[in-house]
Amino acid sequence: MKTNMEDIDQLIKDTLTQEEAKFYDSLEEQNVLGMVGGLFTGKNKWILILMNIMTLIFFGLFVYCTVNFFDTTETNELIKWGTGGLVFLLGVSMLKVFAWMQMDKNAILREMKRLELQVSSLSGKISE
Repeated sequence: MKTNMEDIDQLIKDTLTQEEAKFYDSLEEQNVLGMVGGLFTGKNKWILILMNIMTLIFFGLFVYCTVNFFDTTETNELIKWGTGGLVFLLGVSMLKVFAWMQMDKNAILREMKRLELQVSSLSGKISE
C-alpha cells in the first residue's frame, strides 16, 4: 500500500512544475507536534494564544480549588471548592477540545489543497 501511494505521489510530482512540487511537498502529513505548531500560524493565532493562556489560568485555579478542597472540613466549603474545581477542569477540557478541533480542521484543509493540486495536475495532463 505504501509503495503504491509513493508511486502516485511521484507521478503527481513529475507532472508538476518545480514551484508546484515544492508546494505539494509542504502539504505532507504532519506529526502531532507539527500540528500543534500549526495552530499558532495564520489569522487566528491570537485567539489560540489567548485560549492557551486561559487554559493555564483555569488549570491553576483548578489546582487552587483542589488544594482548598482537601484543606477544609466543613461540608458547605467542600461543596463550594469541589464545584469550583469541576468548573475549572471542565473549562480546561473544553478549551483543549477546541484546539484539537482546530488541528483537525487544518489537517482537512491541507488534504483538500492536495486534492485540488492533484485535480489541477490531472486536468492539465488531459488537456494536453
